Amino acid sequence: MGRAPGVVVHADKQELADAVADRLVTTVVDAQSSRGIADVVLTGGSMGSAVLQALGSSPGRDAIDWSAVRLWWGDERFLPGGDADRNETQAREALLDRLDLPREHVLVMAASDSGVASAEEAADRYAEQLAAVADPGESVPRFDVLMLGVGPDAHVASLFPGHPALYERDRPVVAVHGSPKPPPTRVSLTFPALCHARDVWFMVSGADKADAVGLALSGAGEMQAPAAGVHGTRSTLWLVDRPAAQHVPQELVRIASP
Repeated sequence: MGRAPGVVVHADKQELADAVADRLVTTVVDAQSSRGIADVVLTGGSMGSAVLQALGSSPGRDAIDWSAVRLWWGDERFLPGGDADRNETQAREALLDRLDLPREHVLVMAASDSGVASAEEAADRYAEQLAAVADPGESVPRFDVLMLGVGPDAHVASLFPGHPALYERDRPVVAVHGSPKPPPTRVSLTFPALCHARDVWFMVSGADKADAVGLALSGAGEMQAPAAGVHGTRSTLWLVDRPAAQHVPQELVRIASP
């Protein structure tokens, strides 16, 4: 497990998105230089889209060899392909459709109309995709960076407080039913898979998330605050704006924007 998490505070959502985009460029280029390919896990929600939009406008975007990037998702809504609520759809609209990405490097979780019979089958298929590029003896690749949003209840991916998926320690991907946030049926990476990333970045904006951020960083357990249960093997960073940082323990703040 990596060292204790650090917190970087930015003035507002746009500054946060721009800074994360710049950080992502550096991380991906470094990974490609070291290993030839970068494995990046995307997140959904407004913050995930904002980062991709910022990356699309950044001059640094052209420093990345997009033919040597594999894109994954931390979770997905089990809905028909192209549905506006799917994380994949939002990411394609924000940036991906404008990039020259090899089709086989955009590793999406199966849609409900893609020939799978259930969310469980979609989870099993994604586990097979992960295992196909993992190191020998491992079920998940060593992601270079895994980006996560955080809900007001401190959920991450589709791991919600009190849900059975929090207890899964063997499978890297599971179906989630009865999500308290619509839609009710989803597919999600589990804690073991999420914690297989070198760098984990929580990206959080807004005062409505301040309690969740404070809870996750103040010693809460992962069953109460799932965000507290995800750590990078090299580093764990909370990249937040000022409204979301109201309850952050000051000793964790490494860098604060002017």
